[in-house]
Amino acid sequence: MNFSHINWLDDKGHFKPPLMLYLMLAFIARGWCVFIASLTQASDRAGLVALIYPQKSDFLLSLAAGFGAIILYGLVIAERKRSPSWARPLFNQLKWLLILLLIVDASLLLQRLIHGHFLFTWSVGLDALFLFWSSIFIAKSKHLLYYLNDWKAE
Repeated sequence: MNFSHINWLDDKGHFKPPLMLYLMLAFIARGWCVFIASLTQASDRAGLVALIYPQKSDFLLSLAAGFGAIILYGLVIAERKRSPSWARPLFNQLKWLLILLLIVDASLLLQRLIHGHFLFTWSVGLDALFLFWSSIFIAKSKHLLYYLNDWKAE
């Protein structure tokens, strides 16, 4: 008997979301995180945004792509509460929606590379590395597979 997956269950016997899923959603919604962090600076709100996103179009596209991550985060919260029932079919497609958001984020990374004239920066390198590890996680994670198959019709 294999009891290695017991720590993935909550007190109701349902699979908990993987930590990497939360990290991926935060990574995809990083434009919104930067926007919220910029609202806390009263003196120079645009300074923090310009530091991370030198091109305004990159920031606006990041906000648009991050909106999908916010919707997926709402689906994860709906799964934890097991309601509303109309969210279940969308939740069953969460893996494909994550892949779509990672493809959109990869295209935004390519656009940032074009704006930077293909010069290496650590932020671009780390973003590409996280995209790579996220795609491997989606493809190979048993925890994510069990979590996505947990919310079935009662």
